[in-house]
Amino acid sequence: MGRKNYGSSHETFTVSAKRFDLSPFLSRYIDHKTVFGISANRFYPLSTKNDPTEAYWNLKKNVMLYDVPEKPLEISGRDTTKLLEKIFTRTISDLKINRARYAIACDYNGGIFMDGVLIRLGKNKFWYIHANGDFETWLLAHTKGLHVNIRDPKSWAIQIQGPNSLKVLEEEIPDIDLAKFKYFHAVKLNFNSQNFLVSRTGWTGELGFEIYTNGVEDNHTALWDFLMEKGKKYGIMTGGLDSMGIRRIEAGILDYGTDMNRFNNPFEVGLGAFVDLNKPFFIGKDKLLNVNKNAKLYGLKCAQAIPFSGLEILKGNKVVGQTTVGAFSPFLNVGIGYVLFEKHGDWLGKELNLKGQDNSLYKCEVTCLPFYDELKKIPKGLI
Repeated sequence: MGRKNYGSSHETFTVSAKRFDLSPFLSRYIDHKTVFGISANRFYPLSTKNDPTEAYWNLKKNVMLYDVPEKPLEISGRDTTKLLEKIFTRTISDLKINRARYAIACDYNGGIFMDGVLIRLGKNKFWYIHANGDFETWLLAHTKGLHVNIRDPKSWAIQIQGPNSLKVLEEEIPDIDLAKFKYFHAVKLNFNSQNFLVSRTGWTGELGFEIYTNGVEDNHTALWDFLMEKGKKYGIMTGGLDSMGIRRIEAGILDYGTDMNRFNNPFEVGLGAFVDLNKPFFIGKDKLLNVNKNAKLYGLKCAQAIPFSGLEILKGNKVVGQTTVGAFSPFLNVGIGYVLFEKHGDWLGKELNLKGQDNSLYKCEVTCLPFYDELKKIPKGLI
């Protein structure tokens, strides 16, 4: 199988932008080579003019600026915590102000309905930065009898990721105390006379942070230009999902709608650590109490092929699973991806066959996730 990059493994076609939102940062990177994807009803750059392998290495060695489609929702009111405890599988009441937490919402069958990052901005005020899907309607459906306000703040997110990312932040805000701005912390910061919410999070497994704008009143292009100018000395580049996607696979980060959906429970995709079955109640808890707590989603290494999404995994002549995503890892120098098995089993370390796009069989090895940096020392800034 030939080596395609992450972006070119997707089919492309022309679609009208009439019913979708265009990024306010669009003018700063779009050209005839830009290919867009759609998530949360927003266009985002799947690939840009920059070579994805070059951008990938820049992400690992310097710093990248990404325009991403993440969509924040604001939940506020005196009963907000009560609502969120009902919605999410993790305990929310002990989340401190200006802290963030990865949070999963399940449906009544225990299937994953949404995942994202919850940030507490005040005693009764949260932002939930979520993936693709209509989560606002789900929240509204569970507010009966509760004093809660749910609104779309029209915020757009950008990610600054890579080992030099915090140097860029320090260049922009010299008086920031980086020692106190830790992993999954959040703070309001002033960028060139504009105030934005910033969190020490990301979707790459690298050191980095995210900036969330306040809505249409912001000067988005001025923010982008400011970041690019301050990042010049640290090798900043822009890129699309094609470089970011490779790194997120290496890091074992899951994408809702690609690697999991409401037909998967958190345990079978390896997210059981984010489910607190000791909570008195959350939607789907009664179902999750009785499910198999072992994973069915694993990593996959293929020396001779790339395990792109939708390919069959065979044990002998029997199909036992299917790939959800894949790419060539320049760092590991091997094809990598995820496989979701049809049944639970002792899959780790097994050598199986991947049925390639050309119908040939390629040997592959089942591995754990992530492929490296299991303790997340890289995004925590510990190495």
